[in-house]
Amino acid sequence: MTHAAVAATSTGLAVETTGLTKSFGERKVVDALDLSIPFGSVCGFVGPNGAGKTTTIRMLLGLIRPSSGAGQVLGQPLTSPERYLDRVGALIESPAFYPTLSGRANLLVLARLGRVDPSVIDPALTRVGLQDRGQDKFRSYSLGMKQRLGIAAALLVNPDLVILDEPANGLDPAGIVETRALIRSLADDGITVFVSSHLLGEIEQICDHLVMIREGRIVFQGPTRELQSSQGIELLARPEHHQDAAALAALAQQSGHPARIADDTVVIDADLAWAAPLNRLAMEAGITLVHLSERRRSLEDAFFELTGTASGDNPMVASLGEIR
Repeated sequence: MTHAAVAATSTGLAVETTGLTKSFGERKVVDALDLSIPFGSVCGFVGPNGAGKTTTIRMLLGLIRPSSGAGQVLGQPLTSPERYLDRVGALIESPAFYPTLSGRANLLVLARLGRVDPSVIDPALTRVGLQDRGQDKFRSYSLGMKQRLGIAAALLVNPDLVILDEPANGLDPAGIVETRALIRSLADDGITVFVSSHLLGEIEQICDHLVMIREGRIVFQGPTRELQSSQGIELLARPEHHQDAAALAALAQQSGHPARIADDTVVIDADLAWAAPLNRLAMEAGITLVHLSERRRSLEDAFFELTGTASGDNPMVASLGEIR
């Protein structure tokens, strides 16, 4: 274990901030953020566009200075980023490389600039699954390969902490699965991963710790399982004819069970024990049900509740489980 890792374990936190604030003029983008990121965790960082996620990451990396507040990264003060940045790997937004150079040559440039031993390049390429494409020009890479090369660049310093800003942005399903597996493998090696993402489905699958922010303030922080377990059960009912959804929702409401319509499915605040009474009510009203099941409310539901947004009418939401 490196000296930085040892220092971080003295508090059990890889990242810790108190009152971290950043203002641009009169606009407060990050407002008194108290982060506590456990060492060795995969921590998801989620929030609507403009919530302050990227600004927070830039402060942690020493790219911009906080307006106020304090903190530590890997046991070193936030005010002295030169004392911890050699143990931090980062991929911020889209990776930028020389298009006419090969993936390996691009990493060699970065290694020389960072005074890193070039011998780490091939293991980094292997780690991200690009060992067979390292000699190909960067411009020939798919979007997923470009993202993986960016992660390889973040691994050159043999980091104790990796910070990834939207690593799965724009990837197809196969690329997302590859990125998910890569992130989990880093955590399995004891590396702390702090990942900002709008893909709540992915966050739910790969992260054991979660930070949700809105307008620069934390609305939830803690183990992902804690938020998952706090979510109630819902009953999902889909009528044979979509025009019956409103009538079915009204029946549920009249029986004391709040309900909403998502596509052609009525989502009811009830568990499976109320399935039989609901089915009888539907039959009496001449409504035939083709689907009836229960589910635990998702992180997406928690996100919308905690951030005060609504999935149905919010323009930043393009599809279920994805926050733009």
